[in-house]
Amino acid sequence: MLGYRPPKELRALFIVHYAPLLLIIMIGPLTAFYGVWEIPIHRLATIFSGVIIFIIGTFIYFKWEIFWTRTYSGQLVTGGIFRYIRHPHYTSIIIVGFGLALFFYSIVALLTAIIALPIMIWSIFDEEKFLIKKYGEEYKKFMKDVPWRIIPKIF
Repeated sequence: MLGYRPPKELRALFIVHYAPLLLIIMIGPLTAFYGVWEIPIHRLATIFSGVIIFIIGTFIYFKWEIFWTRTYSGQLVTGGIFRYIRHPHYTSIIIVGFGLALFFYSIVALLTAIIALPIMIWSIFDEEKFLIKKYGEEYKKFMKDVPWRIIPKIF
């Protein structure tokens, strides 16, 4: 076991963020195993695009994780990947979810990834309220400087 346990106040949020990914990982292989719920697009094209999307999401995740681990010590982090989007962690989870769903060429896994979007957006709004309380005007200025939450030029 890794020995990591999220703090009590973050456990529910931790489950909400990663539950869709776990569902995709559990449901996705059933498509290949039983030949059900297949995305009606050429299988190899779906798998290949899923791998590419997954790699992009994983790259964003590690870019965020490495930068965050080296930089964060209680202050508001505004450099690195945070210069482009305010919530790279959510971005990476969403992209990885869609990549896995396509890799498994599963409609059910793809629907799970789609259903996860409003959950992540709700979490972002909730987290931003917390960050405004914690960092005040500094975070409000950051919000103006970096208007994009998860995808530059879109949202």
